[in-house]
Amino acid sequence: MATNKEILYPELSYRIVGLAFDVHNELGQFAREKQYGDLLEKKFKEEGIKYQRELRIGDSGNIIDFLIDEKDKILIELKTVRVVGRAHFRQMQNYLQQTQIKLGLLINFSDKYLSPKRVVLIGQRDS
Repeated sequence: MATNKEILYPELSYRIVGLAFDVHNELGQFAREKQYGDLLEKKFKEEGIKYQRELRIGDSGNIIDFLIDEKDKILIELKTVRVVGRAHFRQMQNYLQQTQIKLGLLINFSDKYLSPKRVVLIGQRDS
């Protein structure tokens, strides 16, 4: 059985996921990714959550939807796809490896029932 000590950033990730549920409840499952991002950004501002939006990762050309820039850093990748597949998890893992951030949240707003996925950096080194 997992404990909070085994879960990365439980309080912050719980707050973010709660806001994502609020966004999904307000917009439903058929809006565009930009609409979800705009409303999520508004909620971050209202909650005082520090973030950066559409952040370019180095020279790779990759752009992260959100970087939560609190004491604990979390990447957020928004999707509006029928099914989240292996390629989406690989994309998130790539972002985590490039930034060395330990946790990413993959959120597909096109699901009837929102089910954010936690993606943990593979092969992280203990500091």
